[in-house]
Amino acid sequence: MLILGAAMLTLLPKRFPPRWSAVFTLYGIFAGLFLDHSISVKPVDYYDVNETSNYELLDFLTYLMYGPFSYLFAYLHDRWNVKLSYAPLYVLGWAILSIGVEWVADRAGVFHYKNGYGLYYSFPIYLLMSSLYLVFLYKAKGMRKRGV
Repeated sequence: MLILGAAMLTLLPKRFPPRWSAVFTLYGIFAGLFLDHSISVKPVDYYDVNETSNYELLDFLTYLMYGPFSYLFAYLHDRWNVKLSYAPLYVLGWAILSIGVEWVADRAGVFHYKNGYGLYYSFPIYLLMSSLYLVFLYKAKGMRKRGV
């Protein structure tokens, strides 16, 4: 999955300046790290990433996979020129896609839910994070137009 994401980042036509591409990619990595560690450590401890609660190299590689998804979110939003009135549908579509990807990851043994957590709890988190990211993208678009 990581190799496919890296290929996507290099093969897609360039739509953004390099620094914005880096920001959009890093947003996904850091948002994933922040959220996963917010709900996967004590006192809540709702799931483990990969095999144990310990942070391992494979965990880091797992978080790198969030970057290409984040970039693709920004890329398609810009490519399709999503109007504000369609933003809720865009967010909903990405939340559904994210649930699908998490479901596949769960089946592959990447996530191990515990303490009553289930896939359905992730959906509102994806809605919230996609909405916040979209606000950031609209702000970034304004900054890019001003040459920042």
